[in-house]
Amino acid sequence: MRWDHLSGDDAAAGGAPALFGADAVTRTFDTPGFRGITFHEIRAKSIINRVPGASRMPFEWTVNPYRGCSHACVYCFARKTHSYLDLDTGIDFDSQIVVKTNAPELLRRELASARWQGQHIAMGTNVDCYQRAEGRYQLMPGIIAALRDRANPFSILTKGSLILRDLELLRQAASVTDVSIALSVGFTDGELWRSVEPGTPSPETRLAVCRTLRANGLPPTVLMAPVLPFLSDSPEQLRATVRAIASAGAASITPLVLHLRPGAREWYMAWLGRHHPHLVRRYETMYAGGAYAPTWYQRRVTRQVHEFATEFGCGPAHSEGTRRFRKPGEPEAGVSGDQVPAARPAAENTQLTLL
Repeated sequence: MRWDHLSGDDAAAGGAPALFGADAVTRTFDTPGFRGITFHEIRAKSIINRVPGASRMPFEWTVNPYRGCSHACVYCFARKTHSYLDLDTGIDFDSQIVVKTNAPELLRRELASARWQGQHIAMGTNVDCYQRAEGRYQLMPGIIAALRDRANPFSILTKGSLILRDLELLRQAASVTDVSIALSVGFTDGELWRSVEPGTPSPETRLAVCRTLRANGLPPTVLMAPVLPFLSDSPEQLRATVRAIASAGAASITPLVLHLRPGAREWYMAWLGRHHPHLVRRYETMYAGGAYAPTWYQRRVTRQVHEFATEFGCGPAHSEGTRRFRKPGEPEAGVSGDQVPAARPAAENTQLTLL
């Protein structure tokens, strides 16, 4: 494996220009899995970020070691954030990845500050912290170890199977603080997965991760996200997906319907026009009122998923998609049918922060 530093002349020849000043290092990786992807290594000035409008969110503080994501999910709401770097929200988001190489050491320093009060920290809420780049940069072991050593509660949302590499660290952290894991599995259709989430591990792989986490006493929540209108939302499709998730041992299931914010909307609709042109007009009608599907539609999907979850013995998540998993030796709480709350649409801000 070889990493090539790109100088200004390299950029002119087709590489990416330096985006972050003289201290940034821009690299390419010459193996097939990273071909066409450029990594911008920077040293961040801060790593614990307060969420704007935190009073409306299910969490207040986040850590994001990466910007941009090679998972290349066509619907990803975080695409808009690349426009702040003067990069496009389409192919640049998938291929221009910012890596905060000093994230673990910076986090240790900020956790030790007298100003930090030990609040819950959420990870994976912007881009996936276990995307493919993590296999090279290995930032998450240091981040988890820092949180473990300060007994600071945290949660992780991911589509990445690489989380199993850090299984022992997660177990250690769970023995001293509250930790929760959520996996995102919106559907199990293999053809749809290859088209809409081309850089992610397969749904089957993610469900295998769920089984492994549960077998090690760390049962994750599964976000059934996103449910794609007219593509993965028939009762038969929803039932098959819920059955697969329940069989994998998920602690709970939370369905979230696709939302299309600026940046993601344009990229998704272009994909839809190429692959499912007959659905373009239906989407334009459904999302004519903004980024979110109509409330009646969200309620219908939520109700159906809750009914199927009850059928297969897996209830909806508590606190909208995050649930503390039990520490080793702690009894597991059961979820019976009468504990399933009434169906209701997912809140807009909850959808925004969890996908």
